Amino acid sequence: MEIKKNPKSNLENYSKLFMQLGLVLALFVTYIAIENKTYDKEYGDLGSADMASNIEEETIEFQQQPEPPKPKTPPPPAPEKIEVVEDEKEVEETVIESTETDESEAVEVDEVEEVEEEEEVVEDVPFAIIEEVPVFPGCKGTKAQKKACLNKKMQKHVQRYFDAELANELGLAPGRKRIYLQFKIDKDGSITQINARAPHPRLKKEAMRIAKKLPKMKPGRQRGKAVRVGYTLPITFNVE
Repeated sequence: MEIKKNPKSNLENYSKLFMQLGLVLALFVTYIAIENKTYDKEYGDLGSADMASNIEEETIEFQQQPEPPKPKTPPPPAPEKIEVVEDEKEVEETVIESTETDESEAVEVDEVEEVEEEEEVVEDVPFAIIEEVPVFPGCKGTKAQKKACLNKKMQKHVQRYFDAELANELGLAPGRKRIYLQFKIDKDGSITQINARAPHPRLKKEAMRIAKKLPKMKPGRQRGKAVRVGYTLPITFNVE
């Protein structure tokens, strides 16, 4: 039967051996360091080196450029000749005449022609856009009120004077008929340029007749001036 050795016991033996070797090595190194001495090194005469003799000189040549020619200075201008006038010679003086008029001198004025200013011609203005509407007798108020009053007075005038039986006498076809009565309210307020469109000549004549019965009105005005105002009055009636 073999007896096995413990590996730990082997390691302990090796460690002791290594420790002894380390001490011996440390003592040997210390001894060598003490015995070692340092000496100053002596250098021999190296001699003087002739650096200049070994370096080749490089010559740099400079080319001198010729100076540019100087510009020629122009000769100074000749001095102006000044003519000296002797006192004995007479010098003509320039006389400057004054343009101012003498107040004492009489100025003759020809006859002044009077220029007649042409009056601005204002064309007829439609009733719908007139600035100041014509005024029917008895109408008052604002522009809108006067306008409405004139239309109402016109309708009453037609109802009062128009002969409605005339349409039945003419034998017109039954139905709704219409007459367009046109005229101008002139600058003085009178009724002029009366015209009418009707389905029968007698109806046209009747419409123009009642237009002539309209009273004189206050004329309409545009830009502060009296103008003619165009007015259209439709007359509607039924024929049975």
